[in-house]
Amino acid sequence: MSATATVLSVSDLTRYVKKTLDSDPLLQGVLVKGEISNFKKHTSGHLYFTLKDESSQVRCVMFRSSASRLAFLPENGMEVVVAGHVTVYERDGQYQLYAESIQPYGIGAYHIAFEQLKKKLEAEGLFDALRKRPLPLLPRRVGIITSLRGAALRDMVSICKRRFPGIKILVADVLVQGEEAPPRIISALSLMNSVEDVDVIIIGRGGGSVEELWAFNDERLARAIAGSRIPVVSAVGHETDFTIADFVADCRAPTPSAAAELVAPEVREINLRLADRIGGMARAVRKKCRSGRERLALLVERRAFTRPRDVVDHRRQALDDAVRDLESAIRARLNAASGVLERVAGRLDALSPLSVLKRGYGVVRRAADGVVVSSVRLVEPGDAVWITVSDGGFDAVVKGRDGGT
Repeated sequence: MSATATVLSVSDLTRYVKKTLDSDPLLQGVLVKGEISNFKKHTSGHLYFTLKDESSQVRCVMFRSSASRLAFLPENGMEVVVAGHVTVYERDGQYQLYAESIQPYGIGAYHIAFEQLKKKLEAEGLFDALRKRPLPLLPRRVGIITSLRGAALRDMVSICKRRFPGIKILVADVLVQGEEAPPRIISALSLMNSVEDVDVIIIGRGGGSVEELWAFNDERLARAIAGSRIPVVSAVGHETDFTIADFVADCRAPTPSAAAELVAPEVREINLRLADRIGGMARAVRKKCRSGRERLALLVERRAFTRPRDVVDHRRQALDDAVRDLESAIRARLNAASGVLERVAGRLDALSPLSVLKRGYGVVRRAADGVVVSSVRLVEPGDAVWITVSDGGFDAVVKGRDGGT
């Protein structure tokens, strides 16, 4: 080490390197291609990631102000070209690429952003066919959200008036492109939902580039359309143009003119349908009347109407026959039951102790305790007993006994 060599602190060295890098014009406006890894979006809105290739890598940071202008959300594994400047992060002593914009490599940023939002909202069910509502057949008023300066509005109004003269239309003038367009359209949609007699809403504009139509791929607008109380028809650009609004709306029209044809019924067609329905109803009524008259004629010819007394007499005779049959059946049932009752009574009488007593038998009980004397061993000479016969009883005294030993 030379005696005259300058000894630097780590901070001095880092500031020197930073100053050197900051003074290099090449590093103040650089484009770097690589693959994103270790991507993280901080709660502050800043993006942190590493940009790498086969042999090297560099740490990158994108602050919220720049990140908010991205049309898509970067992901790990995505090949991108990052524009920014290189400097040193003094605390860690590492150089970093401070990104100001990110462009997908090989695929457009709008395409990626569109697919990411479409996938997200589809997973939430916002595109489900079951949540789509039918358009009203005869809307009391049609709401149109578009630019007053666009040809699309003139076409839609003209078609609505031609198909349904007298139809009421409420127009909300909004921006239809640019960053300010989505909040304006959302505000107009909220206003339309507050008008009681608006039964259907058209949101749309004429054709344009992807960038010009991009307002209709806004997530906030998509959720506002999904939450609309009133059915919404999306009519953005031409038939080949698809936006997120098309997927989330209740109905997609390929063009604004087609949207007008969807919401405004053709009076001539309605009149034809009504005439057809009225004709069908008249034919049905005539057929019903004819059928009724024929049935009435058949009924009038029946005997109940030509000789009503005969019907009454026949019914009366049938009633008498039925009464006789019922009485016979009741008598037969009573006779049968009486026979059964007599047989059962005879059996019970044969089993009755009174019947036995009538044949000359008696029941002897000890007078002291009422025990039936069924054995000579139950009495002793001199015991008082009570003897029951068929028509009464009498007491007696045992004078002796035989047996029972």
